[in-house]
Amino acid sequence: MSDATRDIRLQVMWNRLISVVEEQAMTLLRTAFSTSVREAGDLSAGVFDPEGRMLAQAVTGTPGHVNTMAEAVGHFIEAIGRNDMFPGDTYVTNDPWLGTGHLHDITMVSPSFRNGRLVGFFACTAHVVDVGGRGFGADGQSVYEEGIQIPIMKFAERGRVNADLVRILRANVREPGQVVGDFYSLAACNDVGHARLMAMLDETGSETLDELAAFIFARTRAAVIERIAALPRGAWSNRLTADGYDAPVTLAARVEITEDGVNVDFAGSDGLSRRGINVPLIYTKAYACYALKCAVAPDIPNNWASLAPFGVSSPENILNAPRPAPVSLRHVFGHLVPDLVLGALAQALPGRILAEGAGALWNVHISVRPAPGHAGRRAEILMFNSGGMGARPALDGLSATAFPSGVMTMPVEATENAGPIVVWRKELRPDSGGDGEFRGGLGQIIEIAALPGHEFDFSAMFDRTLHPPRGRAGGEAGAAGRVTLDDGTPLRPKGWQHVPVGRRLVLELPGGGGYGDPARRDPAARERDRLRGYVTGKRP
Repeated sequence: MSDATRDIRLQVMWNRLISVVEEQAMTLLRTAFSTSVREAGDLSAGVFDPEGRMLAQAVTGTPGHVNTMAEAVGHFIEAIGRNDMFPGDTYVTNDPWLGTGHLHDITMVSPSFRNGRLVGFFACTAHVVDVGGRGFGADGQSVYEEGIQIPIMKFAERGRVNADLVRILRANVREPGQVVGDFYSLAACNDVGHARLMAMLDETGSETLDELAAFIFARTRAAVIERIAALPRGAWSNRLTADGYDAPVTLAARVEITEDGVNVDFAGSDGLSRRGINVPLIYTKAYACYALKCAVAPDIPNNWASLAPFGVSSPENILNAPRPAPVSLRHVFGHLVPDLVLGALAQALPGRILAEGAGALWNVHISVRPAPGHAGRRAEILMFNSGGMGARPALDGLSATAFPSGVMTMPVEATENAGPIVVWRKELRPDSGGDGEFRGGLGQIIEIAALPGHEFDFSAMFDRTLHPPRGRAGGEAGAAGRVTLDDGTPLRPKGWQHVPVGRRLVLELPGGGGYGDPARRDPAARERDRLRGYVTGKRP
């Protein structure tokens, strides 16, 4: 076989491998019990070589899950040990420091054997609706309050499920049917990946993934190093202020570009919070690398080799929280890390980096129950919502779009079906995008109430209410977010709070910052914004 023919064959196998992991992810989407997985795609799936190095990831999924999973598989190998791995095994954890940053994310890893030989691993992650404890929120003061902790252990050995673990789960969560169902969905997801991989190896006549892995890693690393070589050398810094829990928090980053890599250090960020907004370093790394990848090599496949040139470090602080810090809302500041890193890169790459956006998802966890003296249904409901993206150097920002997380919008019908609530309003928020030559994306307005005879508590997980997304290159800031009742009563952006019977919760999500001098905006674009109701001249 000629070198050219061999390369074509391996490229076809690489493409096929991506199809394998995409089917793996779609299995999880189709079988998941939680709406956050089934409707929003809050998951990841991937295939790894026998050393635990990621070969390919599914297109479906979030950077926070994918890039933490890329590191987590190595922790599984170390904890279980190769001599205790067997065909039919599935391993599990929700350890925030060895998995994806908080207890609500369940990571499962399954070894893939062929003719008795370990040829790789399949891994997947998903957010489950409940893990006990205080529930999904910022109020905990240690990880012990935030829910049940599952160390790296076997969910199944040689195909036999750990019934003791399942009983412990059922006894510790509010929604045992959903949670246990999601565990089985995760395990099934890996099983499908293994089956499709075996079929692929049968067709190609291969016994291992070794040759394909070498091909993938060599091509990917060379491509990323070539992109880095074209960047300017030097170091640039940026700071970003966020709302925090009860006081503003400053995040700081220094980005250094060298001949063969890009390094980010988060020294200068504020210290640990006493509440659950801290971020384990594994999650900070995930979104820092994602930001670098978006700016430097967005079109190069994401795998071990493409992530290797990016280094991330931090002293102990809010972006490198040690055990047992409370970390339930690690996604809030984790989702602000890309804006922080990209703000530093914008100094090195003028004209190439978008303005700041809403960043953090405006997740809301609703615990609804019958009001005193009424009959009805109890439910735990998780709803994902997105503000506006920052404007780009040549395009307006995308409205109500989940950047950087990438999760999908949850349909109102699916949310209402999950429990006794009504979403009375869900619409774009006029005048929320920052002005500029290119306008920031719009946030949205969401109004939620319980059905008659019900009341609810909700966990607020919001930011950018006091410090709106900043514009770039002369663009104006987007509108800050607001949290109120329908009578105008202001509510806190973080923490569990009560919505009385008959009242509605109103969320006004932040808009993205604008890009460029507003005086340079095309008059036709301004007229289009006016006709569509995007801009009314009544800035919130």
